[in-house]
Amino acid sequence: MLVDNYRLMAKYNQWMNRKIYDAASTLSRDVLWMDNGAFFKSILGTLNHIMVGDLLWLNRYRNHPRKYPVLNHLDNFPTPNSLDQILETEIAELGARRSRLDQIIIEWCGDLEEEDLDFTLHYGDSSGQPMAREFGLLIQHFFNHQTHHRGQITTLLSQHGINPGETDLLMLIPRLDN
Repeated sequence: MLVDNYRLMAKYNQWMNRKIYDAASTLSRDVLWMDNGAFFKSILGTLNHIMVGDLLWLNRYRNHPRKYPVLNHLDNFPTPNSLDQILETEIAELGARRSRLDQIIIEWCGDLEEEDLDFTLHYGDSSGQPMAREFGLLIQHFFNHQTHHRGQITTLLSQHGINPGETDLLMLIPRLDN
């Protein structure tokens, strides 16, 4: 049941990222880098942060005994060393990298099994402190983190007159009344 939820969230992540990147691509480089007072200052700063968070978590998930071979594709991405690291300075390059990462996330969720979730994952947090938490709940955090920061980006886009369109997960939940 939870694995199906994570698969839906992976599709939502991909769908929303396409919408956000398409909308952001209509703005000038100066506007994309403008300090709007968000946690990571600008639209591009926040988009970079979402990818940094995804890369940090997905690399931690490689410590699971299942190993998830699809996560070996992360070797083709940089290994972030700070939460505000800028991976790409241009929206097109960041968007291309984002598309590749979103496909890895979808494939990884396709490999998840319910029994994988009840596992204590040991990892180091961003300050190097050792942590141990339930894997299934860490996956929930992974998707919640993306949604949280994309909400900030939709606000920033709106402040610049850009409407990314429908953003509700509801749009991807299959209707049962047809």
